[in-house]
Amino acid sequence: MPDAPFNPAHHQASTLSLPSGTWATVLDCLCDHFKAIDRAQWLDRIARGRVLDAQGKPIDVDLPYKQGLRIHYFREVANERPIAAQESILHVDEHLVVADKPHFLPVTPTGEYVEHTLLRRLIRRLGNPHLVPLHRIDRHTAGLVLFSANPASRSAYQALFPNRQIDKCYEAIAPALPHLTFPLVHTSRMVHGEPFFRMQEVAGVINSETRVEVAQKMGDLWRYRLYPITGKTHQLRVHMTALGASLCNDPFYPEVCAQGEEDDYTKPLKLLAKRLAFNDPLTGEPRFFESRLTLDG
Repeated sequence: MPDAPFNPAHHQASTLSLPSGTWATVLDCLCDHFKAIDRAQWLDRIARGRVLDAQGKPIDVDLPYKQGLRIHYFREVANERPIAAQESILHVDEHLVVADKPHFLPVTPTGEYVEHTLLRRLIRRLGNPHLVPLHRIDRHTAGLVLFSANPASRSAYQALFPNRQIDKCYEAIAPALPHLTFPLVHTSRMVHGEPFFRMQEVAGVINSETRVEVAQKMGDLWRYRLYPITGKTHQLRVHMTALGASLCNDPFYPEVCAQGEEDDYTKPLKLLAKRLAFNDPLTGEPRFFESRLTLDG
């Protein structure tokens, strides 16, 4: 089956304001500025209408260079690895979209993933290029993600998160911790560690906090309810590891698994963004959303 025609409205472009230089054409500037992308690739993108001028029109290969000229281009990853797992849409209105993200699917374009991301999929499904995630969950985590669908109301919903006006509940499966008393609150100072994508706890001023409850005791494994008060990267995974119960199938904690391997869909990280609750900043009405996914199986 041939590829569907490229529709800029279903993608999000990156923008470059051309720097100072002596290039003859925009093409020359792009080749020199993005050294990891060869000239043949830029020629191919231009031929397919994936490099646009400030007015959103495809540029010609001989468009003269001009400092400060704004150029829009669409990121592409050669031979992007497809992700079979499918998202579902739980809610759509003028201002909000709520989706259930499966394990392994990134929320936004990053690294080797561009088209196989929750954001790009939703833009295509809903035909709304204005979608912007209001928060993020890890690629390995499943569950609820809220998107702003309307630029006019976006800031009101974005403010819910830094102002801690939204309640988040996660479910996790991890080893039993019979020696601890629950519920408990774990706090620590988290900073970036090694490798660069891992976080670690260090001494210093506390910047992360999680409430932990036991939802179900299942022998050697327990089901936990996790309530992040703060929103640090990998916070729940790091905090559970610190308590002595790294989440089942976690590829990063307590140790990093071999990198570069294919995702094993039979062993997803046992972490699910289960519930979100908040008072709507526009109407004041309470809003509540619950994932239809589970960690069973």
